[in-house]
Amino acid sequence: MTRNLDVSRDLYATAQRFIAGGVSSDARRTAGVPLYVDRAAGARIWDVDGNVYLDYVLGQGPALLGHCPAPVAEAVAAQVARGIVYSAQHAAEVRVAERVCAMVPSAERVRFNTVGSEAVHAALRLARGYTERSKILKFEGHYHGWLDPVLYSVHPAVDLAGPAAAPVAVPGTAGQQHGHSDDLIICPWNDLEALTRLMDQHAGQIAAVITEPVLCNTGAIEPDPGYLQAVRELCDRHGTLLIFDEIITGFRLAPGGAQEYLGITPDLSIFGKAMAGGMPVSALAGKAAVLDHISAGKVAHAGTFNSQPVGIAAAEATLRILDEQREEVYGTLFARGEALMEGLRAAADKAGVPMLVAGPGPVFQTYFTGARTVRDYRDFAATDRAMMGRLHAALLERGVNMVPRGLWFMSTEHTEADITATVDAFTDALGAL
Repeated sequence: MTRNLDVSRDLYATAQRFIAGGVSSDARRTAGVPLYVDRAAGARIWDVDGNVYLDYVLGQGPALLGHCPAPVAEAVAAQVARGIVYSAQHAAEVRVAERVCAMVPSAERVRFNTVGSEAVHAALRLARGYTERSKILKFEGHYHGWLDPVLYSVHPAVDLAGPAAAPVAVPGTAGQQHGHSDDLIICPWNDLEALTRLMDQHAGQIAAVITEPVLCNTGAIEPDPGYLQAVRELCDRHGTLLIFDEIITGFRLAPGGAQEYLGITPDLSIFGKAMAGGMPVSALAGKAAVLDHISAGKVAHAGTFNSQPVGIAAAEATLRILDEQREEVYGTLFARGEALMEGLRAAADKAGVPMLVAGPGPVFQTYFTGARTVRDYRDFAATDRAMMGRLHAALLERGVNMVPRGLWFMSTEHTEADITATVDAFTDALGAL
């Protein structure tokens, strides 16, 4: 199968003249022509050449209710007519903050930002200001935005990353300030012994441990049973704040995020993506005793577009649905996700292709590997990622769009018929690899 991409190729040729690299985010780089979307609705997107795709990227996760859900689109349109930006307070942000605090176990106070990287930066600054400590511990393979202080050891070359039990900080880009790694401790994920050793070694120095509670930027890796509870206990013992980066998992796995799904309450949490149905809104939420260091003027936090009214209107409409229709929403997400996972797993087994399909359901990962589990970055790095890239390209040709590294996002708009069509396309794509 070959898609007609004539208009897309022309656009890309022009884009390469005026946009650095031809795309506006490194995450959109591809080996061929990028996807140029004309419109999106429900579980589908249409490109500028008229090709239609079942979409499991969903804007990298935000479109939990599908593309352009009517309540969100109507709320955005109504707010645009009332005002786009105020740089002042408004009633809707109060209502959204109140709902976030009611839905999220860790949320006693909220501050809004626009994108996840900003909210992460605010969380780390707040943790340092609150504890009066400088060091941050992050896990190898975890992504917390593209800003210098945390863009280390996300997907490093294994030969540069040091021993598996004691990874070294590997910068993610040229141009990072070298001194940032001095206050960063890298730990393997799902390794309680290594974490205990590092926290004991740096006792009294670590302001915060930051983690994706379910690792979704390197596969879709759930914590080992009891692991996050042990992390919580270690943080308490050392007077260290625990930060959950729920940019992906927040509102996707449960109304209260992964912390509700897993039953572990952090001190600070970072939300984005699904909380506003596709509009750029992020939030830093957490314990009042910590967040009040902002209100007391001890830790600075500002931004012209914080609580921008159009984004907040989208968040209010989205969170109302997720909260008030939670049984229907999350029942659908888990049921459809599990059905698709089982269908893909069966197709790979029938084709004799060694593949692991794993994850909670509303988000999951396909890996080309003979391993029974993937528990951390090193396991992920040992999978056949080049073959996954070929599968992504083969699926696009067959009208299915997934995240190129093998991640799949589900929405409430994916139907049983969509799942059947996806499994059929997947079966055909495997045969073409």
